[in-house]
Parts: sequence; structure tokens; C-alpha cells
Amino acid sequence: MLLFRHSSRGRVEGSQVSGVRIVIDPDGYRPNVGIVLMRADGCVFWARRIRRDGWQFPQGGMNSDETPLEAMYRELQEETGLQAHHVEVLGATPGWLRYRLPPRAIRYQERAVCIGQKQVWFLLRLTCDEAELRLDATEHPEFDRWRWVDFWYPIDNVVMFKRRVYASALHHLAPIARDAAGQQAIAPPDPRSRALLFNHARRRSIRPRQTVMVSVTQAGDD
Repeated sequence: MLLFRHSSRGRVEGSQVSGVRIVIDPDGYRPNVGIVLMRADGCVFWARRIRRDGWQFPQGGMNSDETPLEAMYRELQEETGLQAHHVEVLGATPGWLRYRLPPRAIRYQERAVCIGQKQVWFLLRLTCDEAELRLDATEHPEFDRWRWVDFWYPIDNVVMFKRRVYASALHHLAPIARDAAGQQAIAPPDPRSRALLFNHARRRSIRPRQTVMVSVTQAGDD
């Protein structure tokens, strides 16, 4: 069982999509999960968004009836074709990591305006053959190409507004990844990524938060 903390600030707003309530918190952030899928040598799954130039990790919003783990497994299946028995959950970030959307992506006409995402990131180990990976598992695929890249590569190559959250997630998950793949598989991070985190931390304001303990159980565990 994995334990990590979430922060909650009470009342939420929402909208309906396909009969499922999508939650947006009072600050305008939608709960979301991110997935770092790692193979045995420490390289990570990196995919190109369909009909776009941008590459990223699998991720997606949580629905109101889902736990973070349930949302992660749903997104994993939808975006990579993998099922729970194809992976092992190695760890997760201990709370929400946030990023803001660029102004052009904010839909101000919506009843509940979403200004960004707050994410829990999961580190998964691939335990099956790569042939199980499928980008066409749904009628509306998220990606059209994929490849394996160095553990730290995504920080410098994801779209700019996601770089800080990628740096935060990978810095947190790196010790877990080293334990799984070996110390030599995950090199020390580039100093620029450390600077990215340091500068971000200096600008962050401290807000009072209610802390909620969330337990996450690996599929198949009792």
C-alpha cells in the first residue's frame, strides 16, 4: 500500500461530461494524474500528442467518482493500452503539484473556469513486453508516436508551462526509480532542473491547507 498526502480546500465546482462530474477546486485547478512509465533500464515512456508537435507523459483529469489510483489506471489504459497487470506501481508524489494553463487555453466562458491542473504523479515499472503498448486503445487516441528517453529528458523537452511540475515530479520520484533500476541507470539531474525548482520555490506563496491522508493500494493487493 502506498500512502501520500493530498491538500484540500473544501468546496469544489464542477461540470458534466458524459454524465460524470468533473471537479474543479476553489482556486480553479482540476485534479489530475500524471504517469511516469519506466522500463527496467531506467528509461521512461515519452509520447507525441496526436496531430501535434508536443511530446509529454501520459496524464489526465480525475472524475468525481474516482480515486487517484483508479484515475491513473483508466488513463494508463486509454493512452497506452496497458492494464494494471502490465505494470507495477513503485511510488507516487506526496501531494498535489500544480501548473497553470497559458491564457490562450483557459475557457473563461465556462461556468467553472479551469486555470490549471493539480496533479498526483505515479511512477510505474513496465512488467510486460513492449508489444502490449497500444496507442489506439480508444476511439480518440491521445498519442500517435512514442519512444523511450532518458529519465531527465522530459524536463527540457515538454511544453514550457509544464516544465516546473515535471521537474518537481521527477526529482521526487528519482530516488524510487534508482532503487528499482539501479544507481547507474538514473544519472544525477542537470543543474538547470535544480535551479528551476529553486526559483519556483522562492516565488511560491504559503497558504493554509487542510491535509487529507489518501491510501493507494496496488491492484491485486488486499
